[in-house]
Amino acid sequence: MVFKQPTFYGEPYEPETGADKDAALEEAVANALAVAGGIDAADVKVTLEGGTVVLTGTVATASELERATSVAQAIAGSKPVRNAIVIE
Repeated sequence: MVFKQPTFYGEPYEPETGADKDAALEEAVANALAVAGGIDAADVKVTLEGGTVVLTGTVATASELERATSVAQAIAGSKPVRNAIVIE
């Protein structure tokens, strides 16, 4: 039996690119913030900049800001988290 390398229209198949992994991490952090207790994350945006998870937006209290940071750190694992959330 002969096994061929998988290709897509003659190009080597790459199952996940860096952009896919970045988007998956952004989505995972955003989803965790959405379901985490103790924070209203409706106005929080999650992006990945240069390998750092960046939180921006607004929350109502300092405890929500701290909770957002801890949730993001738990999901991000070894990636650094920068919290630029503002308290309104």
